[in-house]
Amino acid sequence: MASKSINLIISIVVLAFATLCFSQSSNGGSLSPQFYARSCPQAHQIVHSVVSRAVAREPRMAASLLRLHFHDCFVQGCDASLLLDSGNGIVSEKGAVPNNNSARGFDVLDQIKSALEKACPHTVSCADIIALAARESTVLAGGPSWDVQLGRRDSRTASFSGANNNIPAPNNTFQTILSTYTRVGLDIVDLVALSGSHTIGNSRCTSFRQRLYNQAGNGQPDFTLDQNYAARLRTGCPRSGGDQNLFVMDFITPAKFDNNYFKNILSSKAMLNSDEVLGTRNKVSLGLVRKFAASNEAFFQQYAKSIVKMGNISPLTGSRGEIRRNCRAVNT
Repeated sequence: MASKSINLIISIVVLAFATLCFSQSSNGGSLSPQFYARSCPQAHQIVHSVVSRAVAREPRMAASLLRLHFHDCFVQGCDASLLLDSGNGIVSEKGAVPNNNSARGFDVLDQIKSALEKACPHTVSCADIIALAARESTVLAGGPSWDVQLGRRDSRTASFSGANNNIPAPNNTFQTILSTYTRVGLDIVDLVALSGSHTIGNSRCTSFRQRLYNQAGNGQPDFTLDQNYAARLRTGCPRSGGDQNLFVMDFITPAKFDNNYFKNILSSKAMLNSDEVLGTRNKVSLGLVRKFAASNEAFFQQYAKSIVKMGNISPLTGSRGEIRRNCRAVNT
């Protein structure tokens, strides 16, 4: 009997220790598509409704909301740090070079948050709102769907320097872009697939002007860019001025999420240098560009996998972070 009692005590201690270790390693929470199934079952429908209305009013909004997901996740992880305004010791990421006069759609996220606070107060994080809005935007534009992993919490900090240094720039070299991806746990397949987001949306003249006039710093254009296409771009993107003039990144199907982006790369009609290098600077990336250009299905399948992977970059879960009541400010 004594032996049985000792064995029972040992079993209980081992079980308690294992439970403690698990709770510490998981920090009390993990991501799941069903995270709000009980606490806010209408969350998906609310996000869908608000995003649908916004995209119906302005189709470009789909690309803008999708872009916010990228610019958030590459800085501090997917924690809604991008949404914070300056104040109370916070320097907003919105003023960083990749976001200033460029990132948009914050008002749509505010509308979603307001609706969710009415339906399920203090329940759905702003970080999850960004992820859900990105999925809805992609689907509304004709792209793939995926199960959004949920359960992120919101950061209490922002990183202005991180936004300036960790988001891939349109004039980066291939190796610099790949390094930016690998730094956050993404690989070359993710890089090429996720770059396909440029199949929708616009780019500013200032993001590609160097390709038209001074690609190598010698006053000469980028001769890897189709010259007829370059001439068309020059009509609205002069050598100086017009920095904010907008151009569709996929001139074939500008509002449709499809694989024409990859076909444009192969025909030397990719607008941004960061897109062009995928087809000219690396054999592996070129092979992936060809694969996705040949099959819209292959592109969609990989895109869904890669964006879920991106959405898992350093999420705050469990007791870390908070659920903001207002996406633009930390709770006080």
